[in-house]
Amino acid sequence: MSDTVSAFLRLTQDADDALLLQMLTEEPEDDTALYAAADAVRRKWYGDAVFLRGLIEFTNYCKNDCYYCGIRHGNTRAQRYRLTADEILECAAEGYALGYRTFVLQGGEDPYFTDDRLCEIVAALHRNYPDCAVTLSVGEKPKESYQAYFDAGAKRYLLRHETADEAHYRRLHPDSMSLENRRRCLFDLKAIGYQVGSGFMIGSPYQTPECLLSDFRFLQQLSPDMIGVGPYLTHPDTPFAGQPSGSLKRGLRILSMLRLLFPKALIPATTAFGTIAPNGRELALRAGANVVMPNLSPVRVRKLYALYENKICTGEEAAECRGCLERRIASAGYQAVTSVGDPAGSAG
Repeated sequence: MSDTVSAFLRLTQDADDALLLQMLTEEPEDDTALYAAADAVRRKWYGDAVFLRGLIEFTNYCKNDCYYCGIRHGNTRAQRYRLTADEILECAAEGYALGYRTFVLQGGEDPYFTDDRLCEIVAALHRNYPDCAVTLSVGEKPKESYQAYFDAGAKRYLLRHETADEAHYRRLHPDSMSLENRRRCLFDLKAIGYQVGSGFMIGSPYQTPECLLSDFRFLQQLSPDMIGVGPYLTHPDTPFAGQPSGSLKRGLRILSMLRLLFPKALIPATTAFGTIAPNGRELALRAGANVVMPNLSPVRVRKLYALYENKICTGEEAAECRGCLERRIASAGYQAVTSVGDPAGSAG
């Protein structure tokens, strides 16, 4: 174990910028001790539980042109789709029968799904499955919209900030978007009472250790319930087609650091980890992650929700997806749990 890791493990909650930067700069051969420390912390708060969330990717239309994203508005090669309200409810019914008690509705910022339409869908899910948590991940909205979704029954919201460094943000997004607005959205969600998830790509173009330090400090300011990170993965139909993807090892190191800094957070072993390496999600679990999101979307649209290239699990039916993930979770030494799974210490 390096001296830097030893110092970080001693001073995790009080780590100064210099120590964090050193941790974010180093690329050691072996981070086993760091992973073990992170796993010990997650077991303290969550035992061996890995929470399953049923993911429904309901639209790949998006009005934004983020330079890294495969479903960006400017990608004319993307084959677009929208699920109907009935199709979304059918996905949820299948998921409920499989035991899921959390549904995550994720989509691009699609103007077709007005507040009224989204509220009708959320209300129907809340009415049909009152014992379930409804999570939304539909991007930047006015505070009144977030309040309407909350009143309709959505109690969790995922909105990755992607980078907390202003200069880096400008290199990843068009002028029509702003880091200030993204921050505003996240704090509006907190103020309303949502369980809030944020996070960032690891290894995105032009990212420096200083950018990552800004991400860590922003998350400490936000104090989210959920933190989603994963290696940046290149998509060929974006302005960043020639940029390299992030690395698995760096992704795992940062995930472990986040577990140690945010011991009670819900941290998914994202699909990006599984895409960059066949056993990537298992490695992420051993490094401190405790959530996995099986895909409930119809198989016919799964390949179309392509934020990056070579996304995994696009050909499996929902039941097959759950069975595969449960076996993988067990092989990593954990137990798949389908309950609502609130953050540790949460009132629910």
